[in-house]
Amino acid sequence: MNPNHPKAGDSIKVEPIKELKDIKAIKKLLADNPRDLAIFTIGINTKLRASDLVALTVGMVKHLQAGDHFIIKEQKTGKDNSITVNNAVYNVIQLLLATMPDVQDQEPLFQSRKGKAALTVPYINKIVKGWCNQINLKGNYGSHTLRKTFGYMHRTQFGTDIPTLMQMFNHATQKQTLTYLGIQPEEIKAAYMKEL
Repeated sequence: MNPNHPKAGDSIKVEPIKELKDIKAIKKLLADNPRDLAIFTIGINTKLRASDLVALTVGMVKHLQAGDHFIIKEQKTGKDNSITVNNAVYNVIQLLLATMPDVQDQEPLFQSRKGKAALTVPYINKIVKGWCNQINLKGNYGSHTLRKTFGYMHRTQFGTDIPTLMQMFNHATQKQTLTYLGIQPEEIKAAYMKEL
């Protein structure tokens, strides 16, 4: 039995990418691969789960400009989620669509190279692990890393408050959001280190 494999019933927690330099390194790695660059960039800028990323169709996003939004029904929760497109997302969508001249609106945005089938969540999981491995990032990474990176960066780099993140993630409580982001222990320690 593999000692690194979790026991039955254990949950595996994937980590966010916590350093901007690592995000830049992955973008550089994917610079010549418009599809994978779009998966990464859209994932870390919209907090969509992998199941929602692979459900995106060309027609849902092709007419969007930066500042526009689209609504997607979350696969996991069944809730409608409004996603606003920023400049980074707009740019990677345009780059990707430029490589798909004959694509139809109903086709998946992220297609297999062996035909026009949508990518799968296990495939997204595999490629995210691969990207992190290629830049020598130590830790446990997977498809959910993209969503967690969005939240982690919003909280630590942009100072987005917990109630706002709670709304963005469709979480029921602030405690759920703090646990999800995995930064509460760091913040508690930092608070204790402040001197009066």
